[in-house]
Amino acid sequence: MTELKGKLAEIVYCNEANGYTVAFLSCQEEDVTIVGILPTVKEGEEVHVKGKWTVHSSYGRQFEVKEYQSIQPTTIEGIISYLSSGIVKGIGEKMAKRIVEKFGESTLEIMQQSPQRLKEVSGIGKAKAETIANAFLEQRELKEVVFLLSKYGVTPVYAVKIYKKYGEMSLTLIQENPYRLADDIKGIGFKMADQIAKAMGIPPHSMYRIKAAIKYILNKYNGEGHTYTPFKLLIDGVKDLINVSSEEANDAISNLALDQKIHLERLNNDEIIVYSMPYYYAETNTCKRLIELSQVDYKDKNTNIEELLNSITNDDFVLAKNQKEAIVQAVENGIMVITGGPGTGKTTTINTLIKVFERLDKKIMLAAPTGRASKRMSEATGREAKTIHRLLEMGFSDESDEMTFLKNEDQPLDADVIIIDEASMVDILLMNNLLKAIVLGTRLFLVGDVDQLPSVGAGNVLKDIIDSNIVKVVRLNEIFRQAQESMIIVNAHKINGGALPLLNEKDKDFYFITKNKKIDTVDTLIALVKERLPKHYKLDSLKDIQVLTPMKKGETGTLNLNKRLQDSLNPPGKYKAEKEYRDKILRVGDKVMQIRNNYTLKWTNISTDSQEEKGEGVFNGDIGYVHSIDLEDQELTVIFDEHRLVVYDFSQLDELELAYCVTVHKSQGSEFSVVVMPITWGPPMLLTRNLLYTAITRAKKLVVLVGVEKYLHEMVRNNRIVERYSGLSFRLKKIFDISRL
Repeated sequence: MTELKGKLAEIVYCNEANGYTVAFLSCQEEDVTIVGILPTVKEGEEVHVKGKWTVHSSYGRQFEVKEYQSIQPTTIEGIISYLSSGIVKGIGEKMAKRIVEKFGESTLEIMQQSPQRLKEVSGIGKAKAETIANAFLEQRELKEVVFLLSKYGVTPVYAVKIYKKYGEMSLTLIQENPYRLADDIKGIGFKMADQIAKAMGIPPHSMYRIKAAIKYILNKYNGEGHTYTPFKLLIDGVKDLINVSSEEANDAISNLALDQKIHLERLNNDEIIVYSMPYYYAETNTCKRLIELSQVDYKDKNTNIEELLNSITNDDFVLAKNQKEAIVQAVENGIMVITGGPGTGKTTTINTLIKVFERLDKKIMLAAPTGRASKRMSEATGREAKTIHRLLEMGFSDESDEMTFLKNEDQPLDADVIIIDEASMVDILLMNNLLKAIVLGTRLFLVGDVDQLPSVGAGNVLKDIIDSNIVKVVRLNEIFRQAQESMIIVNAHKINGGALPLLNEKDKDFYFITKNKKIDTVDTLIALVKERLPKHYKLDSLKDIQVLTPMKKGETGTLNLNKRLQDSLNPPGKYKAEKEYRDKILRVGDKVMQIRNNYTLKWTNISTDSQEEKGEGVFNGDIGYVHSIDLEDQELTVIFDEHRLVVYDFSQLDELELAYCVTVHKSQGSEFSVVVMPITWGPPMLLTRNLLYTAITRAKKLVVLVGVEKYLHEMVRNNRIVERYSGLSFRLKKIFDISRL
């Protein structure tokens, strides 16, 4: 790397959020424009920088800083300039001169070693001396932390986060146990902490390392949808990850359990299972609350339901038998599940429930797990529906760096009836928080399609509740006449029942295009999205058509299809800004998806007729479009749902993926006018019946499948359900049995 030394003549720009800085460095030979992550520098400061020369398209030759170190000034003029630069709170130019006049070239040494002597300077009393000393010490500590951690591969951005968390104890705590970073610092996972630990010389068989590996494996299983991990799989995972013995892993698990960092128990008196504590608490509390809600006796259950229904229905609006049953059970029970496939009248049942309970003068709240699902619920009911997070008044704790909900046991939801749509998408953590905010006496109705893929988050909540048999369940299984006109709905039920779908019926909405080679399948998909479907059906390629696929890798996986679709639908342009980030390029106009819940991302509503001007939270699966990219401010803006504008710092771009094509799992809860999907060879665990069922039920108007019909048949026959490790059903049955003794 090239090295430069000089004085920071001017800081042109500094992003306080990530430390990205543009400045003029005055060197002996010339003045240089430097750019990079320099979170602690001030004008007038002497610095030693390492990096490389680059040429910016608009601003010309620049020096890109990779590492830097402050140089302590040694001359009288340098010390005055340094102290008056604003680097130390409470010292201006006049005060800096008085201090240096008093202590000369020893000024900085005295401020660090004997700060009480500042009281010897005219105009500085005890309180002022303490303020200056603390500010000076904090700056010195921060610079030292940034410099020393850079030796271990820690970037300045993370070094600043670490210092904000640990303060003056940063180096001591990290040197003792660098793996604490994976727990405490957002963005630092086990693998990064392990690299830092290795650079620090932490032994590979350190107990700290083994414990961190255990938590990493548990988190990995949670991320795959499991609420617990079988003991044997945990041991094997740790051994494979860090190459330690079973005995060492066993000892570390025991220590973590004794410290109540994890929970061990026997399931069905057989295998040992291991929980991370948040999932253990969520699962056990969910069981307790569900059983309590199911056992409430309702005083108004003697309502004449027939009479009530007759006042709502008429000759043009007649409920099916199971829909009537749902209304009856809703009046008589504190909690109920309504499940059914497409076209079976779930929305009609919800609307009837609303009318019934409004006649009974009950306060009703509506919610769904995602923004898109809640928006559809609002449109279908004509009433406000919120995301569950908004319903619970999500907040964020700066102190604990964790999501919080204002609605909870102490401040419950003020409602008589709560209806949750798309309940198959609710994971165990969200269900727990929802139940904590519901008082006994409030009815809870969960509506969803249990045959869809389970939630992205951990747990198998809806299916486990149904399987437990302790909650009233009504299955809607009659397809209404209007729905029978749609081959999407007819074929969805055929596939769900294990029958082959009907293909290419004339003037219908379900088509299969045969292509035997993957490259031909991909080319056909591109042509369909770019030209054929928009031209024939008058569609927008980006907003109306969604490509879904079972997998990420391979020719028909999301990685390749997104690149091909981006090149075709949104090619680079001379005046179109773009940003390369890791293995992807994001450019203005791109269709993108948020791939993890971020509860602190702020959004601004750009719609003029909206009641909410701003808010927080962008969630896994939200789809939007890149609105602008500012290379100088290091920011990218995305518009979600046509009105929520979100600003991403470049350091947050790992939360975004291109969304021209998304996996079927990521499409859950969304609805698209047209779904286009490749049908090619893939691992049997992906080519399953319920994945195909979930994919085609995302479409409202048209499904086009492209590929080999043999694999379509294999998907229909493959009723393999990937097992999720979840103890909810078992716990419900067990606790319910105990409660009846």
